[in-house]
Amino acid sequence: MSHHQVRESFNKLKAYCEKEDFKGWDPYDGLNSWIIQKTVLGKSRFFRLAWIQLFKRNPINLRRLFGVKKAYNPKGLGLFLIGYCNLYKIEKREEYLKQINLLATQIIELKTEGYSGACWGYNFDWQARAFFQPKYTPTVVATTFIADALLEAYEITKNKLYLDTVISASKFVLNDLNKSYDNDGNYTFSYSPLDHTQVYNAGLLGAKLLSLTYKYTKDETLLKIAKKVVAYVCKKQNEDGSWSYGTLPFHQWIDNFHTGYNLECIHIYKQVSNDSSYDRHLKKGMDYYLKTFFTSEGISKYYNNQTFPIDIHAPAQLVVTLSKFGNFNENKDLIDKVLIWTINNMQSPQGYFYYQKKKLVTSRISYIRWAQSWMFYAFSFYLLETSENE
Repeated sequence: MSHHQVRESFNKLKAYCEKEDFKGWDPYDGLNSWIIQKTVLGKSRFFRLAWIQLFKRNPINLRRLFGVKKAYNPKGLGLFLIGYCNLYKIEKREEYLKQINLLATQIIELKTEGYSGACWGYNFDWQARAFFQPKYTPTVVATTFIADALLEAYEITKNKLYLDTVISASKFVLNDLNKSYDNDGNYTFSYSPLDHTQVYNAGLLGAKLLSLTYKYTKDETLLKIAKKVVAYVCKKQNEDGSWSYGTLPFHQWIDNFHTGYNLECIHIYKQVSNDSSYDRHLKKGMDYYLKTFFTSEGISKYYNNQTFPIDIHAPAQLVVTLSKFGNFNENKDLIDKVLIWTINNMQSPQGYFYYQKKKLVTSRISYIRWAQSWMFYAFSFYLLETSENE
């Protein structure tokens, strides 16, 4: 696949996202409906779960009918921000710089107040099987992606507000998230301040934020805590190199993109700390990831043991994981094959990417965070990696 083909696909996506002003729907935004917000049905946990699944799984978009409006998603904005930072690294264009500052400003305005530091959540109520989170409840996942984005923006603009906001976000991770310990005194972070779940990628994303912050503050405490989380999660790695999603009985699946998150975060900790203690875990994990989740045709499997649904998140994370890991070039044939298949099978003529392909039906609804921001983010890494070769 040529740089030109990716650029052409990316330009269609970029035009679409800019036309939408980076606002859109989300697979999980069904609880923004008036039926939930203004009737007694919204008080039922069972009904909230069922309602979210109805919107998420249905290939027909019910959102206009039930009053769910397009909106900014803070994490989505963070992914777009990193994308524009990557574009600026390739070519220092004024339009990219303008978008960087506009997106960073919008993100900072969407901070959730009332915690130890800067933090962000999603723009909708969210009922999971393990917990309920009201709109804008901060999570370690959203906060870490946004912190990463603001650091990238700081490196380009030198606007100290962006750096100060990230340093503040590290205090949210340290002080507001719950901790779950193992017998050796290592621990992981909860997904949010409201739960005690042990989701491995969430804990590692917290370690990533602390590691990235350490690069600027040189506070050794941040690396010590990051190491505790990495040690905790690496002990949970299966013998074949895989990880389940988390510790709960209904979190025992093994999937594509969360495996990619885990590898990226552990590698970033290693990069910042120069701690090679987990090289064996990284090698086993990367070998498992590459051999398990991608077919010879370039299809990104969702689970380790089944292909469907084919989710747009998986090919996007492949590009990012291998770019961050430093093994993009040696796996470029795989990346090209995966992107060719994804562009040919999951991009709309309007430029946006579909959410999921199942065996018999494709969800062609445009989701701004889950699909568009992720593919924008991924393409920007591809273009950054390949720009010097063109």
